[in-house]
Amino acid sequence: MFVAPDPGRARLRFAARALLGISAAVAAIVLAGLPAPAACGGGLAALLAFFTVADPTVRRQAVTTALLPAAGLPVLAVAACLHPHPLLRDAAFVAVVGAGVYARRWGPRGHALGVFAFMMFFVAQFLHAVPADLPELVAALALGLGCAAAVRFGLWCYERGGTPPPAVDLPQPRGLRRPTTRQAVQAATAAAAALALGEAVSADRWYWAVATTWWIFVNTASRGETLVRGFRRVLGTATGIAAGFALAVPLHGATAPSLLLVAVCVFGIFYSAPVSYSWMTFFVTVMAGSLYGLLGVLHPGLLVLRMEETGAGAVAAALAVLLVLPVTTHAATDAWIQRALHTVREAAANLDDAHGAGVAARAAELDVVLGRVRASVAPLVHPLSPLRARRHRARRVLELLDACAHQVRGLAEVAAHPGAGQDERLRAACRRVEHAVLRLVPPTGDRAATELPPGAQLPGRTGPLTATGREPVSGWQPESARRIPNAPRRASETRAAAAPPAAPLAAAGTRAAAAPTAAAGERVAAAPSAVAGARVVAGTRAAAEPRAVTGTRAAAAPTSCPWADRALAHLHGLETALADLAAPLHAAPGRVLATA
Repeated sequence: MFVAPDPGRARLRFAARALLGISAAVAAIVLAGLPAPAACGGGLAALLAFFTVADPTVRRQAVTTALLPAAGLPVLAVAACLHPHPLLRDAAFVAVVGAGVYARRWGPRGHALGVFAFMMFFVAQFLHAVPADLPELVAALALGLGCAAAVRFGLWCYERGGTPPPAVDLPQPRGLRRPTTRQAVQAATAAAAALALGEAVSADRWYWAVATTWWIFVNTASRGETLVRGFRRVLGTATGIAAGFALAVPLHGATAPSLLLVAVCVFGIFYSAPVSYSWMTFFVTVMAGSLYGLLGVLHPGLLVLRMEETGAGAVAAALAVLLVLPVTTHAATDAWIQRALHTVREAAANLDDAHGAGVAARAAELDVVLGRVRASVAPLVHPLSPLRARRHRARRVLELLDACAHQVRGLAEVAAHPGAGQDERLRAACRRVEHAVLRLVPPTGDRAATELPPGAQLPGRTGPLTATGREPVSGWQPESARRIPNAPRRASETRAAAAPPAAPLAAAGTRAAAAPTAAAGERVAAAPSAVAGARVVAGTRAAAEPRAVTGTRAAAAPTSCPWADRALAHLHGLETALADLAAPLHAAPGRVLATA
């Protein structure tokens, strides 16, 4: 709960750089003689420049940072001008919420510009800005963004020279079927409801409720994710208010200790954000209390009011995602799981590429996709989820997908050696992995009509196989396997005909004395093929004279390099994990993981 891994100290550098840039921005604004409200606005702009700009390359990050004023300053001006007109102001705020969420369809840049535009409207309400305040606010924002850019792209650009993570996304439908469009409608509806509830609670601090609704919708893609994020928002706010009573209120707005507390909170926001939304919200709440102390308006009743407004915003968001064009959890979860499995298939298909570049690219992509799978599955594995069976299945799926990723990373390492992917046994094993994936999930793309025709067979078999690589039996068919006759219910339900009792596995560096076991765990009835029937441990060779993939008999036992044997072991590990995935993915008739 309090300690999370930080590989390469990435979060530490992220938080330290943000603290340095924001401190420099506030110092520059104060030295320029601008008042405290302007310093708050400029510091917040610098914070957003570090927090929201997340393009995959440094060049694109710089372009997005340069575009932030174009998105934010017009919104700030409109908010300040509409301050005396509540109805027009409220309508404009709801419109900014909807437009900001809709902008996510254009990727990280659209997301960053949408967040910045929303926060500029929020800053105008937070500071009660009027048109006369705009020159000072614009100057402060320019200084804040300039200092943030100087630190991020000049003084401490630790991303330069690194390899950006691959960009992954799902194919998006059009119209109201598009998730970002549905979320824009949901967020605008939730903002309108939060605005009404917030004004009923307080005519002065109603914007807290709208801000709660907005941040609950950030980085979510389904109903379940939004509900869980709302719970974590309320939890973090409640604990942050308790800390505010203990830390911010006793300071009475003293400048030096309040600034120190703000600095600690800024570091905590950036350090905890990648791993815990509750802790991030905790630090945001304490920082807000400290800022109100610096502005001279902090008192215990204000913190209680913040809790009430947060509750109103969370209720509005929950009602919106449940009732207005809901994006179901199972749809997002199933889509990302299918994307992960197809990435595994593509990694196996690229094994014979020169120097394994294709496998390495798929391994990096799979790591990113699995991050999206974990985010999507998070509502299913939440400790408060009442559906225990589904929670157990979801955890099992994550474990097996992690096992697949481990094997793919091993393949990427082996495939980097020249000739490691040229072994004929590896080609056959790759085809088995490909077919195993296609038994779990439907084909995608232009090849969908030709990848897996009805009655498809694997090398060395006489009939269509199931997702486990075993002979089919009669029974229920999962939806993703309906194009294959007689798909099984679970990976462990069927066994092929038993092999001779004494058929051992080959030991490392030795030749097997008898028939080996099949790739997915069953024993074969007839003389095995080294391509389609043997489980090979790293460094082993089958003793029996194998058949080639085409059905012709080889002149002698094949020779292979240790790299090929290691690759074969990784491929068999993939087959085992894919076979085990059949049970949790298709545990009930006509159901997938998230709908059971």
